[in-house]
Amino acid sequence: MPIESPRHTAPSARPASADVAERLKFNGDNSFHRELRRRVDAEFKRSGTRPRDSLQMYLKTAVILATFALAYVALVWFAASWWQGVPLALVLGMAMAAIGFNIMHDGGHQAYSRHHWINRVMALTLDMVGGSSYIWQWKHARFHHTWVNVAGHDSDIDLGVLGRLSPLQPRRPWHRWQHVYLWPLYGVTAIRWHLYGDFRDMLTGTVGERPFDRPKGWNLAGFVVGKLVFFTLAFGVPLMFHSIGTVLLFYALVSAVAGVLLALVFQMAHVVEEAAFPEPDETGRQMATPWAIHQLETTVDFARGNRVLGWLIGGLNFQIEHHLFPRISHVHYPMVARVVEDACREFGVTYLEHRTFGAGIASHYRLLRRLGRPDVATGTISALLLPEPMPQS
Repeated sequence: MPIESPRHTAPSARPASADVAERLKFNGDNSFHRELRRRVDAEFKRSGTRPRDSLQMYLKTAVILATFALAYVALVWFAASWWQGVPLALVLGMAMAAIGFNIMHDGGHQAYSRHHWINRVMALTLDMVGGSSYIWQWKHARFHHTWVNVAGHDSDIDLGVLGRLSPLQPRRPWHRWQHVYLWPLYGVTAIRWHLYGDFRDMLTGTVGERPFDRPKGWNLAGFVVGKLVFFTLAFGVPLMFHSIGTVLLFYALVSAVAGVLLALVFQMAHVVEEAAFPEPDETGRQMATPWAIHQLETTVDFARGNRVLGWLIGGLNFQIEHHLFPRISHVHYPMVARVVEDACREFGVTYLEHRTFGAGIASHYRLLRRLGRPDVATGTISALLLPEPMPQS
């Protein structure tokens, strides 16, 4: 089965303003990408496996959804004290993140199944846990995956005035301490998404700085029903059995766990020292590199040998493979990684990787600190490549 193109289609036609913004193109030399796709396709044929519709993925889905359901039922109906509720809240938060990392992510990228309706059902699990799969298609599958780490185009690196995640973004005085204050703010990521982000995007018709088509018809119905289901699960049902203070407290705890996990997995793949933050040429319409090379320069794998971590986060420690082949189920990323790394070595293309989870966290911390320094002016990428000065004795 030939490997499909990595292009993503939005749920509906693009608005005219989006067409203007999307004139930013990549270098047209796609010879490396074509060869890479040929080799990966050949490896699937040789191994006799299918890129999608994996029994392993269906079983994994059942385990994650069962864990989510059992943790939710136990927390709402059976937990009678804080020492019972807190562990269940932690498990529920991790299960929410696992739904996003594994089930929804593969479904949203059309990587779960060759059948569109199955992908759609799996993508809708995001709506069940508080996000909008429709808006995610624009924000992540289109804007982020196309223009990774390009300031003004990749909305996933846009924290507004709260943080500076690219050297091409303006620095604010308080960014001097972002390597300290952003860590607890990561815990608010899911809460902001639930209570503000999707509604703000719907009202303004923009994701970050980018316009998108508001949902209509069945897409709008899915958005509304999804929000109703989530708020019923998060607040409606628990309030029938617990006080409002208890419900809000445990909602915050569950969401904080999910938010930290979601934020860190993304940050360790793109917002680290080794990742590039390229900018268009002087016309603002052309990137210097081909699309596949851009993905390799802006994306970093981490802890590829940690199978437990890889299982929990949906193979997103293999971010390079995911960005190059988003329509392949994540259960196949280790196999794809061998092909990609060999091809990079042969073609002289740098393959970026952190060997451990801790190394990725440390690199993200150091980049936040450097981006917040007053001496790293807007656009001064070279300053980030210099080692930090040694402390004086």
